[in-house]
Amino acid sequence: MRRPHTVTAWIVWGAVLFFMLNLAGVVGSVLVSSFGRQWFDTWLPQGYTTSWYAQAWDEFGLLHVLLVTLEVSLAVVVVSLLLGVPAAYVLARRRFPGQRLVYLAFLLPILMPPMTYGIPLATVLYKYDLAGHLSGVILANLVPSVPFVILTMTPFIEQIDPAIERAARMCGAGTLQVFGRILAPLLVPGILAASILVLVRTIGMFELTFLTADEESSTLVVKLYAEMASPGIRAQQSIDAMAVVYTASMLVLLVLALRIVNPTQLVARVKEEVD
Repeated sequence: MRRPHTVTAWIVWGAVLFFMLNLAGVVGSVLVSSFGRQWFDTWLPQGYTTSWYAQAWDEFGLLHVLLVTLEVSLAVVVVSLLLGVPAAYVLARRRFPGQRLVYLAFLLPILMPPMTYGIPLATVLYKYDLAGHLSGVILANLVPSVPFVILTMTPFIEQIDPAIERAARMCGAGTLQVFGRILAPLLVPGILAASILVLVRTIGMFELTFLTADEESSTLVVKLYAEMASPGIRAQQSIDAMAVVYTASMLVLLVLALRIVNPTQLVARVKEEVD
């Protein structure tokens, strides 16, 4: 007789396999459709072509959409680091009343569904004529990104011995020199991890971007949804081609993140550098 935990393990692995097969089937069907000439009532398309990608590139203006997506993502990453790293340093090095409440406030935009605070946020941005522009999209995406950087960087800073900073100050180093020459090199793994994760999060953020973007400031994921939901007759293969471009870009970023940053070794790497 099999042990209960063995049966449970088989059930769990069976559920995981079932999910992966369904996911592979959905992604595979979209990928095949993006190359198919015609696909009606058959297992495979009747011929293959790459013309749908050229058509999607011209019809949907993918070059402009990709540039906007890159511009928004990089701006969010840079501003999030400029605001989040100093704030994380204060939280890691200072103790003050209500610090746990501050941590909770930073957790809320990450834990809550973006739509719950996205609608009031978009209302405020439209009221002050910030939404509907690139600046509004960047501001909206900063709401979850800055707390994400703070919560990611705080453990890295806490791992660094404050005695290193005190020694640098005793040698005459100022605050900017301590931060730039002492802390920054030790925080490179954390900054790199936070940057890549915020980049992936911003490119995949649909709700906040959808609520604050217009036609010219839409990122790739919002443009994909808009073309799928808009009226008119469009070739399904061209929309599938745009979906493949989006999926491929996300996969490249995820692979790059896993190659550069190993989440299970981030704190260990910082500790090793300090030692």
